[in-house]
Amino acid sequence: MEFVEPAEIERESMRIIDGELAARGVALPGDVRPVVRRVIHTTADFDYAESLRFTPDAIRRALAALRGAVIVTDTNMALAGINKAALRALGGEARCYMAEPFVAEAARARGVTRAAVSMDHAAEQFPGAVFAVGNAPTALLRLAAHIERGMRPALVIGVPVGFVNVAESKERALAACERCGVPAIVALGRKGGSNVAAAVCNALLYAALTERAGP
Repeated sequence: MEFVEPAEIERESMRIIDGELAARGVALPGDVRPVVRRVIHTTADFDYAESLRFTPDAIRRALAALRGAVIVTDTNMALAGINKAALRALGGEARCYMAEPFVAEAARARGVTRAAVSMDHAAEQFPGAVFAVGNAPTALLRLAAHIERGMRPALVIGVPVGFVNVAESKERALAACERCGVPAIVALGRKGGSNVAAAVCNALLYAALTERAGP
């Protein structure tokens, strides 16, 4: 089998994605197109062309926010999937508190999930961060509660996956962000995952780097 450069594989994959979207009659707005294509590329799931929701002006505000940003994830898997070189090039950093011993201890003491505690801690330390939730609906519900009480993150990426409180957490978070003027990217329904959270982050990072580089 002939060796093919990874970049060429990605270009061909994107060409196939564009062709299938066109065949389905899906025309993506220019600003959201890189995010939707990256998520489809990661998952091979074209449902995201319909389920991904963006608050008004979310992309422009996200690209501005990523310069020097702290990205907080709800899983170490999402943290691992974020392109650190791209993030460093923009002067940013990424953090996840889920595996911290103090988070587990506080969760046991309070009778809540580690995801909820990790979001509480991040909200206290970095209230203006980019929050990328790809696994735990309790993390997204906690973020929604903080937003309703006045916290204003730079961006909320809400793409947890599963069956219990998942769709509901996304709907509440999206509604809270819309009411409070917080930019958000949310995958409605049950689908999502840490890989999707990382894919959204990476699409935005690549777009921000391209924007910074200029024509």
